Amino acid sequence: MLLLSIPILVSIAISIAAIYKFIIYPTFISPLSKIPNAHWSSSISPFWILWSRYNCQENRRVHAAHLKHGSVVRLAPNELSVNDVGGLRTVYAGGFEKGQWYSIFDNYGVPCMFSSWHSRTHSARKRMISNIYSKSNIHSSTALAEQAKVILYDRLLPVITSISDSVRSTDGVDVHDLWNATTMDFITAYQFGLKNGSNFLNNEPYRRHWFGLYHSRKTYTFFSQELPRLSRFLKHFYINLTPTWVDDANRELEAWTKDRCDATSVYVNDGAAAKDSDPANEPVVFGSLLSGIEKEEKKGSESVLSDTTLRYPEASIASEMIDHLAAGHETSGITMTYLSWHLSQDLTLQDTLRKELLTLSPNMLLSSSSEKNIPSSKDLDALPVLHAVLMETLRLRAAIPGGQPRMTPYPSCSLGPFTDIPGGVRVGAQAHSVHRNAEVYPEPEKWDYMRWMDAENGYSEEQRRERDRHFWAFSSGGRMCVGSNFAMFELKLIVAAVYSNFRTYIVDDEGIEQTDGYTCGPASNKLFLSFERVVEQL
Repeated sequence: MLLLSIPILVSIAISIAAIYKFIIYPTFISPLSKIPNAHWSSSISPFWILWSRYNCQENRRVHAAHLKHGSVVRLAPNELSVNDVGGLRTVYAGGFEKGQWYSIFDNYGVPCMFSSWHSRTHSARKRMISNIYSKSNIHSSTALAEQAKVILYDRLLPVITSISDSVRSTDGVDVHDLWNATTMDFITAYQFGLKNGSNFLNNEPYRRHWFGLYHSRKTYTFFSQELPRLSRFLKHFYINLTPTWVDDANRELEAWTKDRCDATSVYVNDGAAAKDSDPANEPVVFGSLLSGIEKEEKKGSESVLSDTTLRYPEASIASEMIDHLAAGHETSGITMTYLSWHLSQDLTLQDTLRKELLTLSPNMLLSSSSEKNIPSSKDLDALPVLHAVLMETLRLRAAIPGGQPRMTPYPSCSLGPFTDIPGGVRVGAQAHSVHRNAEVYPEPEKWDYMRWMDAENGYSEEQRRERDRHFWAFSSGGRMCVGSNFAMFELKLIVAAVYSNFRTYIVDDEGIEQTDGYTCGPASNKLFLSFERVVEQL
């Protein structure tokens, strides 16, 4: 009888321990128990937030939780979300590291700057390229100016002119595709030089193939990103939670980028670059990475990159380059799509913007002369309407509205009024919620460019300060988007080139609603606009 009772007692003990560990402790005793739950099950299971992510509803559901419970909410037993300036400062400027979630952004089997878990390796990689993406360098870069001339005057504007003169003008053209092609040509030219970059604007069949590969694989990141151990375990039994064709698509995209890298390497190393008198062919980013790696090699085994970048330099360069071109083209392409959509709903605003653009000296008005003018970033930044429509689009339609997780440091930290939060807890914020603070942005779901027109909106200094502090389209802290200055200049140039010369009208915007997730574009992945050449000078 006693022998029979021992297994029963062991089972009872195990059950009690399990109930304590997985229910009682996280719900009532853990320091996280004081934080409001986004869902009733959040303290005992991650199922709610995982299900929300799987069904592409995370941003909206987390935002609703913040509206109901405040600036800090608990999403899962070991996961939090913050949504105030204090929380942003603590998490993103307070040394909180990235974690395994970002490993999906590794390429060729090695990390890039963005996917680096730890700040030391991230900083070492960032030092190699941060200067070329600085505002001062963007402002003074002859290479970028010459690349912009070719992309805008020899590729984009002729394409739009042809469209406006043809039957496609009334049928419309998919500008989401067109803008993504433009931003891809911009970023790859800056990376590899014009001769080794893409020419998607003039190669419609291949760009549609490339973008088809790129976008088709994006919906299959959930299991490898959120449940990586389960994914790896099931692979041992030949069960693939992610279709194998996704790996094939990734390999083709990687091969395409590696070809760009190899061609650029030959161009630099065989002396052709030194003899090339065309500054547009300068591979600015590629050259900066080469120089950075040479400096890092002098440190030898003391370098924090000795086991990755220095051991696999070619793969590391390619990993960095594909990360830049992927993020660089897609985010700016999404922004241009929504910006042109909003402008196409208001012809009066288009005329106001055009009038402002034509005050540039020199301006970007097409004429019979062969002059190709590229305004400086300083002159573009001085245009209030241009700046306002772009900022409001980045606020309401942030291309990356999803959560950007970090890990709490050991042994513990505080978030707002909540103290003793243990290390190793996943915590993050999402631009979707930060940009919808009604106290800072009244009627937050309304696209209102006047929020940024400081000479006309009557905002107090404090209102302006809070508005700017809550602007989070490029994240914040030491790991904020390194290409933000490039993106702002590129976007303003494209808008200036197009709307100095054309009006746009909506032909078909079905599916324009923004998806829910990390990087988010239109649900239909398209937007059809028509173009009308403006012949009068305002």
